Amino acid sequence: MALWSVVRDMHPELFSGYSEEFPRDLRCFLGDWLEKHPWEFITGSDSFSAFMADSLLSALMEKLQDLANQNCQPGLILQLTTNLENAYRRDPLQLARTVKQILDAERVAVQNQFQCLPLSFHRQQEELKFGFDLKRLQYKLQEIRALYGNLEDGSRVSLQINTVDPQFSTQGDLQANTLHTLFSEVAKELETAKTRLLKRLDIWKRQQQLAGNGTPFDEDLAPLQKRFESLVDVCFKLRQQVVALAAQLGADLQSCLQERLEIVFNTLVKSAFLVDKQPPQVLKTQTKFQATVRFLLGSQLFKVPQTSFSVSANIVTEKQARELAAGHPDASLCESTGEIVNNVAPLETATTSNACCAVFKNMLLKKIKRSDRKSTESVTEEKCAVLFSARINLGSNSTTFLLQALSLPIVVIVHGNQDNNAKATILWDNAFAAKDRIPFVVTERVPWGNMCETLNQKFMAEVQTTKGLLKEHYFFLAQKIFNDNNASYEDFQSRCVSWSQFNKEILPNRGFTFWQWFEGILELTKKYLKDYWSDRLILGFVSRQYVSSCLSNAPAGTFLLRFSDSLIGGISIAYVIRLPNGSCEVENIQPFTATSLSVRSLADCVLDLQELQVLYPNRPKREAFQNYFNEELPRKNNKEYVPTRIRITVGTPSEPALPEQNLHSSMSLGNPTAFVYSEHSSLSPAKQNVLGSMPNLSVNPGIPTDPVYSDLPLAPESEWLPQGNASPLEPMESAMDIGLPDISLHGIVDFPMPLDPLASENLHPPSIYELEQLIQHQPPLLHYSRNPGPTLTNLCS
Repeated sequence: MALWSVVRDMHPELFSGYSEEFPRDLRCFLGDWLEKHPWEFITGSDSFSAFMADSLLSALMEKLQDLANQNCQPGLILQLTTNLENAYRRDPLQLARTVKQILDAERVAVQNQFQCLPLSFHRQQEELKFGFDLKRLQYKLQEIRALYGNLEDGSRVSLQINTVDPQFSTQGDLQANTLHTLFSEVAKELETAKTRLLKRLDIWKRQQQLAGNGTPFDEDLAPLQKRFESLVDVCFKLRQQVVALAAQLGADLQSCLQERLEIVFNTLVKSAFLVDKQPPQVLKTQTKFQATVRFLLGSQLFKVPQTSFSVSANIVTEKQARELAAGHPDASLCESTGEIVNNVAPLETATTSNACCAVFKNMLLKKIKRSDRKSTESVTEEKCAVLFSARINLGSNSTTFLLQALSLPIVVIVHGNQDNNAKATILWDNAFAAKDRIPFVVTERVPWGNMCETLNQKFMAEVQTTKGLLKEHYFFLAQKIFNDNNASYEDFQSRCVSWSQFNKEILPNRGFTFWQWFEGILELTKKYLKDYWSDRLILGFVSRQYVSSCLSNAPAGTFLLRFSDSLIGGISIAYVIRLPNGSCEVENIQPFTATSLSVRSLADCVLDLQELQVLYPNRPKREAFQNYFNEELPRKNNKEYVPTRIRITVGTPSEPALPEQNLHSSMSLGNPTAFVYSEHSSLSPAKQNVLGSMPNLSVNPGIPTDPVYSDLPLAPESEWLPQGNASPLEPMESAMDIGLPDISLHGIVDFPMPLDPLASENLHPPSIYELEQLIQHQPPLLHYSRNPGPTLTNLCS
């Protein structure tokens, strides 16, 4: 997004720098064109700055002429063009200063109003800065070449006259001193440009790692490849000039310059070898996987026809990765860690894309050797990586380079039940790995705000939705992970969450960790609830108490949907019922899981339940879910069978039921029964109800089922858990006895569902957390703004 798209809607009085020669009308005509040129970097008065200012003035005149030919006000534009030409043609540097002042004022105004600048603006500024520095390098190379020509001409004149002219000798000394200064300046600026390029490469690699958690990522390496090639080209030309002018430079200066250029070249070559497409970060043994490495200088440095080089891939431990980072490339592979099959690929340049890559299509990790771990660590916390290596020969002397690139951290698993915990390790590492860390050290504690940003990005990426989490969701998640019901939303923002709290410690009164619970909801939403969530039909990560506060004054039949707090991968429906005495209370239906939603969609379940009439706050359910109801398909007339269909029902509030965590499988076809319990119902002795074996029932086409009613289990007698001083946002679970399910067999199979209680809470507007800056260069490159999202209340109104 160009900064002008924001500036044009702001009040003109917020800006300064306009003059009679460069009025605001002219600024409006030019739009974002001004931002695409390096006005702000012309800060000196040297010959290069004057050259750039003159070039930009000519480009500006050409732009205005094009606008005059296309615009309905050509007279005004041509008049502005004439005024600009008359005012600045004699002093283009003054134009650069004027435009810089205008752009600076715009940036300050946007920063003051929005507290940040768009990420695209920072990226554009960085690109302009690199392009400006590259042009200065090329300009100074031309100066050296011109001065070198003058020195040659002077030498020829001196030989022809065969005499010593003191004035000419003094001029030659001045030229030699100028030559020394130019060479030193160009070498220093080349080193600075190399450093900037490597920082930009580090940003690309960091963004690639964040993309593993779902962060948007521009993976195109073509711009970086062009930068590498440009600097190597400058390096070659400067080296040629050093050799050609060896006599004028002297042995010491020549040796020093050649050494500096060699360091720059070697660094660029080794840094240009990187992992383009990462292998999977959770890698299962005996499973095929792919990866791609790329050499950004291959198309420039390899001879044509290209010499054949190959790349090998090997698994390395965390210890070996540290040895590699410490500068011991050969020692890192002295010990066998595992075996990768099909681990060699040719390094080839594609003629269409000009990309030099080695593509591994059918790698397979055959075995892995585990390293020693701490007593508190599990195998799913052990990280390793794939090391890609290649030996190439460059130049007429066939200088050998060892190219190595390390993949992102990988967790190797041998069974699918390790997948969840392995994902937690990778999520934490991707999100919170520090720049230039020791492989693969990552902090044990992070600010809660950073964790919220990570969870939100992961959720949106996995579900593939643009609707993220809101402040109310973060509040509930904070209370859950910190097990604290008394802190305010603001209190949580100053806290740090640990790795143990994230995925090692079992949540109170639960049998799973925070991540296991969150990932279960993520998977359920991704598979069955994506569209409902994207349309904001699901309230989501909130407690029963918060839901109760929403429904406390709602009419009977009002309902909403929230994720189960006590069950992995469940969504429950809370609704208002009217009691015989005329009062209302909130009931909570047994959570729907992936098993039940694979049989009947959430919308159809809502349609089945006549108790549900209005989606909170006031949307009729048929209007809210109309795009998701499945139409009944016509049935063939079969005289041998009575037609049936599946339908969901709830029992009466007086019927007790098991707590949520014990009922997650009751909506399966093997046991198609469900239960209901009330906030105020009293406990009754446990009852055992037995339904005899039923014949197979045919259902709607497209819904596979073969229900068999088995005996209902005997539930233990239990009592309500005491509420005490529990937080209004932390639900207290209850255990109820089994009641007789409500089953109708007159052509329709009803699946009754259970209910559970709710309470209240008032919350504040949402807050937004921004990405950590990755580079210190003027404004931070990755600091960008996001519009604050709406609150849940606004979404429902």
